[in-house]
Amino acid sequence: MNFFVENWILILVAFVSGGLLVWPMVQRGAGGSSVGTQEAVRLINREKGVLIDVSEPAEYAASHAAGARNAPLGSLDGHKELPSNKALPLIVLCPTGARAGRAAALLRKAGYEKAVSLAGGTGAWRDASLPLEKSKA
Repeated sequence: MNFFVENWILILVAFVSGGLLVWPMVQRGAGGSSVGTQEAVRLINREKGVLIDVSEPAEYAASHAAGARNAPLGSLDGHKELPSNKALPLIVLCPTGARAGRAAALLRKAGYEKAVSLAGGTGAWRDASLPLEKSKA
């Protein structure tokens, strides 16, 4: 008992560091599924993953990941650009990644169990030197 009283700071540090190690696993389990650009490319190349850009049409036209389909967040439910095969991985992105996280959660609820958001959005895609396109107006 004396050990705990004399070393309470060490015990506190041990619990805090353990909590910080467990936190990322807790977030992933709570639906915070996001992937980096390398994992997104792997999903596309090896598992026939589909890029879904949830940007508004004007944002999508200005710049989007090459091959991405546009399904704006506001009209995502049952959008024609979503694949009919719900077993395919969906990599959801938007300019910053903020809307993509919400969209991926909505898609998982709709039955797309492998829907994940791209961490950092189109900006991360650009920073990784992956191809971008602009829509023809």
